Amino acid sequence: QVQLVESGGGLVQAGGSLRLSCAASGRTLSTYGMGWFRQAPGKEREFVAAISRGGGSTNYGDSVKGRFTFSRDNAKNTVALQMNSLNPEDTAVYYCAATSGFRPRLAASYDYWGQGTQVTVSS
Repeated sequence: QVQLVESGGGLVQAGGSLRLSCAASGRTLSTYGMGWFRQAPGKEREFVAAISRGGGSTNYGDSVKGRFTFSRDNAKNTVALQMNSLNPEDTAVYYCAATSGFRPRLAASYDYWGQGTQVTVSS
């Protein structure tokens, strides 16, 4: 069993940066691939980024590639999403998730989810 807690969300101006963190308890994160998803008001849940169990491979959604960076620190049982060059279209609730599967872009592959953290980008 894994519990996930996101932090670091908030209000930022367009062009600014935020760093989201996700801390895990219950089991070491090295067992799981990790993902970030987001859901904007009135929109479907969207894949943002994924990272492999050892952190050697990352995968990004087209809308964030080149602006966001996903990293993990298995020794601290945390992952982080560095978000740069933010724009109002990035406004959403961001969710951290853990998977023991092999389809990282699909929300249905994830076994555990955090509560979400709000990111709001003003114009």
